[in-house]
Amino acid sequence: MLTRLASGVVRRARLVLLLGAAALAGAVVLGMGAFGKLQTEGFNDPAAESSLAADVIDERFGGSADLVFVLDAGAGTVDDPDVQAAGGELTEQLAADPGLGWVTSYWQTGAPSMRSTDGSKAMIVASLADGEAATYIDEYSGANGPLQVTVGGRAVLGEDTPEQVGQDLLTAEMIAVPLILFCLVLAFGTVAAAVLPLVVGAIAIMGTFGELSILGGVTDVSVFAINLTTALGLALGIDYALLMVSRYREELGRGLAVHDAVVRTVATAGRTIVFSGLAVTAALAVLLMFPLYFLRSFGYAGIGVVVISVVGAVVVLPALLALLGTRVNALRLPWARSVTRGSEAPFWGRLAERVMRRPIAAGGAVTLLLVAAATPLLQISFGTPDDRVLPESTASRQVGDALRTDFATNDTAAIEVVTEEPVAEDALAGYGEQLSNLSAVERVDTSVGTFVDGALVPDAPVVPGLSAGTAERLSVVADVDPRSEEARAIVDDVRGVTPPAGVTTLVGGETATLVDSLRAVSDRLPLAAALIVLTTVVILFLFTGSIVQPIRAVISNVLTLGATLGLLVLVFQEGYGSSLLGFTPVPLDMAMIVLLFCIVFGLSTDYEVFMMSRIKERRDAGASVEEATAYGLTHTGRIVTVAAALIAIVFFSFLTSQVSFLQLFGLGAGVAILIDATLVRGVLVPASMRLLGQWSWYSPGVLKRVHDRIGLSEA
Repeated sequence: MLTRLASGVVRRARLVLLLGAAALAGAVVLGMGAFGKLQTEGFNDPAAESSLAADVIDERFGGSADLVFVLDAGAGTVDDPDVQAAGGELTEQLAADPGLGWVTSYWQTGAPSMRSTDGSKAMIVASLADGEAATYIDEYSGANGPLQVTVGGRAVLGEDTPEQVGQDLLTAEMIAVPLILFCLVLAFGTVAAAVLPLVVGAIAIMGTFGELSILGGVTDVSVFAINLTTALGLALGIDYALLMVSRYREELGRGLAVHDAVVRTVATAGRTIVFSGLAVTAALAVLLMFPLYFLRSFGYAGIGVVVISVVGAVVVLPALLALLGTRVNALRLPWARSVTRGSEAPFWGRLAERVMRRPIAAGGAVTLLLVAAATPLLQISFGTPDDRVLPESTASRQVGDALRTDFATNDTAAIEVVTEEPVAEDALAGYGEQLSNLSAVERVDTSVGTFVDGALVPDAPVVPGLSAGTAERLSVVADVDPRSEEARAIVDDVRGVTPPAGVTTLVGGETATLVDSLRAVSDRLPLAAALIVLTTVVILFLFTGSIVQPIRAVISNVLTLGATLGLLVLVFQEGYGSSLLGFTPVPLDMAMIVLLFCIVFGLSTDYEVFMMSRIKERRDAGASVEEATAYGLTHTGRIVTVAAALIAIVFFSFLTSQVSFLQLFGLGAGVAILIDATLVRGVLVPASMRLLGQWSWYSPGVLKRVHDRIGLSEA
């Protein structure tokens, strides 16, 4: 099939390129509208209890605290007469704004929790109605009489994060793309060949932007999918084009005519790319099973990138090669001795031979090293992003820091308990007393009063907006970090308290959302991992005809992933290197870890397919296991080494970001790629092949018959 496809592409190369250019132009036009359709949220499970509670709060109580105005009196206090006047005036101004729902301030309620412990700051909290957060940032930030105003909160975080991500993405691309082009020129020895991987990458990126634009019009898609699109598009463009161009130049070097060289390239390297695409797609497709559309969006983007990259590599790129012919070697560097040497790298073959002479010592040493690197996983802790993923210069981060350090409690992060029906005052008071008796709960605010340690607090400030007539809202305030393990335990305790008879309650708020989001991911993670492993085993079996090779590859991938995650725990959770990279250590973002798991598994299998294609090619020609292994590493050495180095550049460029979860993703993906391309490929593969010997290609008789019927290889 691929041979027929290649022959058709070569005969109609100009038509293929014309149609490809038209499709790309359409994707560019569609992609330009993608950014306005993509969302900034998606970290919550819409079916979780906390999400249902948020819906009730929005519908019956006018919404949650979207905006937090922190007002700093400087050398004075918020109780000084001129500060009180300015604060009261600002409160009235905000209350009259039709773009806001409810507005509550310290000067309105006198609540001690809305005043900082040193008296220099106070807060105003508001919900958004029809207004946009950006409007209030622009209008109210800065000096307001004796007060300095900083606007933050959940809605501002939703503005600051994508804006910072966009700036960081541009910076990363400005660093990565020129560096990649320079390295490609050095690797290929000619400018003409070096440009081709970037062409395939551009096709994948712009095509996926068009796909995201279409999907964004019919379903929720996260704006952060843009980051995966650019990174993975460049990565796969480099991977696939390197393989194709190297094989094409290798065939030219053997004396084949241009037509025959292109057809042979598609029939061999193209087949490898199709299998690689299947493996990466299978790994990314499991993201679609998670209820958080933040994760599903990466699935949409990842699958689009892979499919378009494969089409670009096996359809558009062969048409370009057919038209370029031998001019693929044009603009040759003066010091490039040979531009037709293909993918050969004798160093890797010699390394494989040395490893196979002492397989137990070499393989054991690397395995122990990777296992040791994974030991920090014993202390791993998970979370979801908050304002601390941003630099300290952003407004939402400054407000978040103030709430954590300057105020006794963060009422905006209280655990919210809502009822779905009215509650009698006596029953509501009894429920509030029960909740206030829970360990680490500082107070419970209700419409019938405030409760502390099971008792009603006399003369406590009245908290407005806690009764909607048809429903009640109880605010459970704890003196702990709302994202800590202690806070999560309080959520479970609150949910364990029996509500009044005949009353249905829902528990929400920031901490409850965190608990439910982590549970939504962790509950599906075992199935997701099993599906990735299963599909990887099936695809590699169909490619190799061996049941042993897929199992060996899965074990290698697990070792790579474990070592990578161990490093991430040390850096992003424990804080080693945090001052250098400029982030605040926090628990690892579970959604990013899941994404990293899929990306690492997919790209590791990608390299496995590249390498095994040449090993099997030699093995099928009658070579021994040792000879075939050395041959395979020799003939994929330059491709995998160059591809891994360039892809690492793509991912490591994310370390320039000022958003910590992008830094985590960039460091993790880059390190995993390098581990796989060096320690795994150079040591573990030849060591395991030598130890397994003829068993490397074992399959039960029934599976052999299956492979004979439907299996495919680079033959």
